[in-house]
Amino acid sequence: MPGSTRGSNAGGGVQSVERAFELMELIGRAGGECSLTHLATESPLPPPTIHRLLRTLVGIGYVRQLPNKRYALGPRLIRLGEVANRQLGAVAGPVLESLVAELSETASLAVLDGDMAIYTAQVPSPHTMRTNNEVGRRVNLHNSGVGKAVLSELDDARIVKLVSQAGFPATTEHSVTSLSGAFAEVEKVRANGYAVDDQEQEIGVRCVAMAIPGAPTPMAVGISGPTSRMTEDVLQRAVVALGRATGVISDALIGAREA
Repeated sequence: MPGSTRGSNAGGGVQSVERAFELMELIGRAGGECSLTHLATESPLPPPTIHRLLRTLVGIGYVRQLPNKRYALGPRLIRLGEVANRQLGAVAGPVLESLVAELSETASLAVLDGDMAIYTAQVPSPHTMRTNNEVGRRVNLHNSGVGKAVLSELDDARIVKLVSQAGFPATTEHSVTSLSGAFAEVEKVRANGYAVDDQEQEIGVRCVAMAIPGAPTPMAVGISGPTSRMTEDVLQRAVVALGRATGVISDALIGAREA
């Protein structure tokens, strides 16, 4: 029947789109570029299908093939990423402003970026002495508040891959420096519902962070400030405020995806 034929073609088209995006996600998770062997290992797709999809993605500019034959995310994604980031900022901005108004400490939004977390939005504290998680700054997953919150949303196999790939650079004497230590931190986050960076990224700075539930890509909101002001009382107030804030952002993101 003509109708069933069209339905079959449409279904195949949707499947091809899903597979193409899965390949771009794999390239992104590998840090923005990887080999064909890596894609064949990580993807359940047969090599001929991977080849065909990559050829199409290269042809339309969403993937590049480098001189060394590796594949990288293409320039056409830059514009889409910038637009998406502005939209995310429009959603998160008022929420971060509300957190700063309530707690008087810097509020930031961070998103998983390869094997690190990248800050995509920030509202600074009104205090002269404050933390500065400037937009575009990348931090390690294993010893930052937002990074640990992001890790708590991932399955264990992916956690092992990401933190092992990045290594365990000790930015301060308080930093976790082992896989077992990283998993112990993740288990704390999963049990408590929030992550704490207690001078692990920077001496004299404490951060509390919480993952955004149901986000299309792992992301978290953090509140950070000097240890002299980020007392246990402030930390607990921040946890309550973060619970509300992440819920608002989650609802907005899910609503936008379902619209």
